[in-house]
Order: sequence, then C-alpha cells, then structure tokens
Amino acid sequence: MTLFERIAAREIPSDIVFEDDLCFALRDITPKAPVHILVVPKRVIARVAEAGPDDAGLLGHLLLTAARVAKAEGLTGFRLVVNNGADAGETIPHLHIHLLGGRPLGWPPG
Repeated sequence: MTLFERIAAREIPSDIVFEDDLCFALRDITPKAPVHILVVPKRVIARVAEAGPDDAGLLGHLLLTAARVAKAEGLTGFRLVVNNGADAGETIPHLHIHLLGGRPLGWPPG
C-alpha cells in the first residue's frame, strides 16, 4: 500500500484541502514554495509513463482539480510538476501532481 493510499484511508494524518470521488489534494510536508499542494488520484497509477488511454479522463480531472485548488488558494500564477522515475525525483510510486506557487518561480526549474 502506498503512502497516498494510507493517507486516503485516513491511516496517516494530513492536511487535505480538497477531496472528491476521484482524487484528493493535500499540503506537502516538505514544501518547496509558500504553496505546495499535491493532487493525488485515489486509484493508483504508479507514474505517468504507465498511464494508458483509459486513464485520460482521470488525468484531465487531476489537471482541472489542480487549477481549482490553485484558485481556492488565491494563486494567479502557479506551476504544475509531475515527476516520473527516480531520475526526475519520484519517491512515491503513486502518480501525483505538485502544485507550486506563492512566489516567483524561476526557469529552468532544476
């Protein structure tokens, strides 16, 4: 069971700021920006490279949810990040979107 499955099951406490039938959003415990929220699907997809055509609706829902949460947080500019694989910084094998904002974000990011 992944960390995010345990959070969804309320086995691990977290600061959940949004939830619906398909996903939830929580504040990152090691934020990299003043606003750092993770948008996580309830159904486990290990990483974006393992998503298939049947996941298109869920992936779109995650992006729309990120925008909704950003608006609720008062963000006018924000960045969305999806890590895929260890070389990209993936530490949990459960797809999630990082929503970052609340300060100017430089480019390139890494």
